[in-house]
Amino acid sequence: MKTAKQGMRRYYGITFLIGLGFFTMGLMDPLYDTYVPIFLKNYIARDGLVGGLMGLDNLFAILLIPVFSALSDRTRTPIGRRMPYIIVTLPLTAVFFALLPTAALKSLAFLVIVIFLLNLFKQAARGPVVALMPDIIPGEYRSEANGVINTMGGIAAIVGTVGLAKLYDVNLSLPFFGSTIRPLEQTSTQAVAYIGTLPFLLSAVLVLLAVILLFLFVKEKPTPEAAEEKKTPIFKSLKFILASEDRSALLILISLLLWFIGYQGVLPWIGLYGVSVLELSPGTAGLSAGMVGISYALFAIPSGVVAHRIGRKKTIRISLVMVALITGLLYLHQPLTAGLSSGLRLATFWGLLFVFGTFWGSIVTNSFPMLWQMADYHTMGIYTGLYYFFSQTAGVVAPVLTGGLRDLFGARVVFLFSCIAMLAAFLTMGRVTGGEPEKR
Repeated sequence: MKTAKQGMRRYYGITFLIGLGFFTMGLMDPLYDTYVPIFLKNYIARDGLVGGLMGLDNLFAILLIPVFSALSDRTRTPIGRRMPYIIVTLPLTAVFFALLPTAALKSLAFLVIVIFLLNLFKQAARGPVVALMPDIIPGEYRSEANGVINTMGGIAAIVGTVGLAKLYDVNLSLPFFGSTIRPLEQTSTQAVAYIGTLPFLLSAVLVLLAVILLFLFVKEKPTPEAAEEKKTPIFKSLKFILASEDRSALLILISLLLWFIGYQGVLPWIGLYGVSVLELSPGTAGLSAGMVGISYALFAIPSGVVAHRIGRKKTIRISLVMVALITGLLYLHQPLTAGLSSGLRLATFWGLLFVFGTFWGSIVTNSFPMLWQMADYHTMGIYTGLYYFFSQTAGVVAPVLTGGLRDLFGARVVFLFSCIAMLAAFLTMGRVTGGEPEKR
């Protein structure tokens, strides 16, 4: 054990540098999920259409991550096989991310084009970024390295929501740029009176800085042709799972589809809910997602310890019940707190989101290991690919569903939808029999 720790110590520096790629994603994603629905709502009355556009990033993830991962597997250049894609796609991602508020000021057409191109380059970058760590870090140290990288992603989400989001309301006069707050022309669907540009500009600068550091200090090792991993098509993977006598893997996949639908059905609307229902400024509304991110980061490791003691399945099912309870309370929050001061209403809302993040992190932390536990060396890639396919499919479907429900029943209904989805996942998880360490 001591030797292993000493061995991993040699890789902490390079793991941190590799983690900068994940840091950029973690920085942009919460700002995107919070503010893009607000930008779209300035032009589009129907939430179902807003939700459809919000599902673009996950649709592109399903389509592009396998493609660019495979392309980078076959690429051979003097700077490596992943780096050529990273140094092209991440800077372009930064450019289009910085353009989001400007596009929101110009027109719906310009905004949609920027959203399209942003997601195109961001998801094209994600595959090579993810593959960079196992290319460089030896197999026996990858669990520790993955922990470092995931922690950096969590820190980035906190920086984006708690740090940068608050700058949305800050008005500075920058050289060659002018004011960082731009007023909006009055429209019938307008969600906010102004657009803040500072969080997007600073995020883009941080992404570009991360790319420079990656390029300068992360050197890929030459990879022989024989070392390429065999990729299993997604539908062949599904056929493999369906043919298995043990239905546990299929039931876990159905469960995670349901709980990610519940989560993704709420996430894109949190910022807009804060602005329209709680009457928060856009900068303060962005802090709501930060409550989830903070608790997720704080309790992800303890939830793994709890699962080790009482079992992964039991931990996940308890967490699903608690998340269902919290989303039920969030659904009732507006009428129950109508007589309270605005400060107390906000504090209780953020408190519920903090507890939500605690148990949501427990679900996500323990679900992937359950799938991995049922895999062997030859099927690990199949289970990993299906995990991402089902979770990203939920991200495509859920915003459209909850957007349509918002059109019919109002803003609060997304919490009720999430509650039902979590309870459905609780039921399907009850039939799972595998995935615990002792079952292997």
